[in-house]
Amino acid sequence: MTEIDINNSSVEESIIRVAPVELGIGSNNMLKDFVMSMMPKGGNLNFCFNCGACSSGCPASGLAGMDPRKFVRMVCLGMDEEIMANDWVWMCTTCNRCVHVCPMKVDISQLVSIIRSQWPKEKRPKNIVDDCERSLKTDTCSTAGISVEDWKFIVEDVVDDVRQTQPGFEELNVPMDEKYARLFLTQNSSMPLTEPLEMAPLWKILRLAGADWTYGSQGWAAENFGYFLADNVAWEKIVRKKTEVVEKLGCKVLVNTECGHDFLAVKQGLEKFKISHSFEVKSIIEYYADWIREGRLRVNSDWNLDLKIKFTIQDPCQLVRKSYGDFIADELRFVVKEAVGEENFIDMYPNRSNNYCCGGGGGAILSNFKEERLAYGKIKLEQILETGAAYCITPCNNCHGQILDLSHYYHARFKTIHLWTILCLSMGILGENERKYLGDDLAMVGLK
Repeated sequence: MTEIDINNSSVEESIIRVAPVELGIGSNNMLKDFVMSMMPKGGNLNFCFNCGACSSGCPASGLAGMDPRKFVRMVCLGMDEEIMANDWVWMCTTCNRCVHVCPMKVDISQLVSIIRSQWPKEKRPKNIVDDCERSLKTDTCSTAGISVEDWKFIVEDVVDDVRQTQPGFEELNVPMDEKYARLFLTQNSSMPLTEPLEMAPLWKILRLAGADWTYGSQGWAAENFGYFLADNVAWEKIVRKKTEVVEKLGCKVLVNTECGHDFLAVKQGLEKFKISHSFEVKSIIEYYADWIREGRLRVNSDWNLDLKIKFTIQDPCQLVRKSYGDFIADELRFVVKEAVGEENFIDMYPNRSNNYCCGGGGGAILSNFKEERLAYGKIKLEQILETGAAYCITPCNNCHGQILDLSHYYHARFKTIHLWTILCLSMGILGENERKYLGDDLAMVGLK
């Protein structure tokens, strides 16, 4: 009889206690019984009538010879050995589009997560396992292992550069560990690690909006690979660390800055692990929209009246379909239209909660399956190309990296940019060294 690791007791030992080869014929649906016991209403697995709607709308269909419909059927048929030997669970981004289109609401994403939790550590994606372990070893929660001292140095170095080179921002301040600041901001580790200058546009937006905010010297990293790995111990530890820091500073809102999976990991983690807290969790997009409506951000699309450059946007699955729903997608469209002009915005189809995943979400961009990830993203690539837009705005770090990879790999001509980049461009405050992702058509716009 196979022993299932129900408690997921540690990062080191979240494994099936018997080799996967012992699963399969004669298992008596052990994997299915375990999965159903872990999900509300058994994840509706018994309601699946094999219609295939999930597979028809899943960009991961066909990878590793698998698709969502087939995956569910194999679990239900007790094909434990085959399920536990197929890497498809790590190619799936748990974007939830399968659940969105399923008439019976079979919770395939949760099914995938639970099965991930039972994989031996040595067979999980090494890149993500290593990143997760680094985040557990540092007070910053950074998957890149950025220390408190290095984080402070990088921030001060970049802000000093802005003060010296950008008129109007000579007094720019980036608060660190500011007690009782209303907003506690997170930042994806890839920014300070590989492109620290990309943080400056966000800081300028916050200054112009008059935001009462702070970074933490600890707990600031906007990633949680315990969530991706379905390693409950690691997931909880990271969320508890961030909660401890935010509560100690007395902040009222934890604001996630253009990252989908960490937003969901924190929001779900607080509930799942019953972590006591006195703050809200929100996306920066909510604040962008409010500040524009209130006149605190004087975003203006006049710069694009003659240029008529077209833009589209990526709806991050973890932020839209799995968290806020269409509300945040509509707020995102309001912000972008204000910045580029409504007539210069072209939506992908389908969009909002029905949008296709790009293939990099939830942390999948850092998995060990690059070839499959790029194949997964072809539907997203086609969506973008069909709009004819010159730029795809990606308000999520993982989406940005994946769509950038897609454009390079498939030799597409569109550019991929962060949301804060276009906001600063539209306000005339985008610095000369903050234009890394702009094409020649926008490289000089707003520069004197």
